[in-house]
Amino acid sequence: MTQMPDPSRPLKIGTRGSMLALAQAYETRNRLAAAHGLSADAFEIVVIKTTGDRIIDRPLKEIGGKGLFTREIEDALIGGQIDLAVHSMKDMPTIQPDDLVIDCLLPREDVRDAFVSPHFDSIAAMPTGAVVGTSSLRRRAQLANRRPDLTIVEFRGNVQTRLRKLDDGVASATFLAMAGLSRLDMLDAARGPIDPAEMLPAVAQGAIGIERRKEDDRAARLLAAIHDGPTGHRIAAERAYLARLDGSCQTPIAGLAEIREKSLLLRGEILRPDGSARISGYREGGVADAETMGADLADELLGRAGKDFFS
Repeated sequence: MTQMPDPSRPLKIGTRGSMLALAQAYETRNRLAAAHGLSADAFEIVVIKTTGDRIIDRPLKEIGGKGLFTREIEDALIGGQIDLAVHSMKDMPTIQPDDLVIDCLLPREDVRDAFVSPHFDSIAAMPTGAVVGTSSLRRRAQLANRRPDLTIVEFRGNVQTRLRKLDDGVASATFLAMAGLSRLDMLDAARGPIDPAEMLPAVAQGAIGIERRKEDDRAARLLAAIHDGPTGHRIAAERAYLARLDGSCQTPIAGLAEIREKSLLLRGEILRPDGSARISGYREGGVADAETMGADLADELLGRAGKDFFS
């Protein structure tokens, strides 16, 4: 039988402090409460500021890449200050601390990027020279590959900050994740979603993972009740692909796994940082082979790219 949280010691859920991160933490709390017949008082949301939250005036690639939004939260988990950590899986490095594990994923949200602009209806509608803001090297490379005539500027901050920058005229358009807008009930901020055939999303976009200490059996039993199996297979394929590519915030990589009937279809692409070249491929197979498929697709793309592709 699963040991329930002690009412005198709420289960502490660690998260970043943005509105989106808090929405993800509350979703996790609500799913756990519903699955185990608990009240919200059985949980405590603990906000932890990360390096990526503190430094907002420089591109991510200049301050360390992946791990910027997770390291302090993982340190608190290892140190016992929190019991669970809620993460956007697209922020997670592929290598975790030895004593932590993510074996619970919530049902995945819309994976697509959103086109956001007060002036234009789509990427195609933007005139030559129009300014697009993004902090994502993937989106920057994908846009430069498709529309080299546009001007791309650095555009960091949470959803609200980036929308404010658009209103201030810093750029004419930007990209956000449909999943984030959905979780914030802000879908009306987007002109619409971008088809993955046009802009393949980031690995694990739209997925929430809950991290725990490996030896914490109580947390494992609590989380098992809310794990979504199909999302788990999809993320396993995508993260195996990313790990073999040695992906970071300094590397333009896109990937998406989908389950169709009993098959898993994995698409991936890598780009030169300036968008001057793009290499793509896909694999299809059984869900049990998700990780093998991911690594195999990565090996193919790396072989076709050559050693200097990301230079």
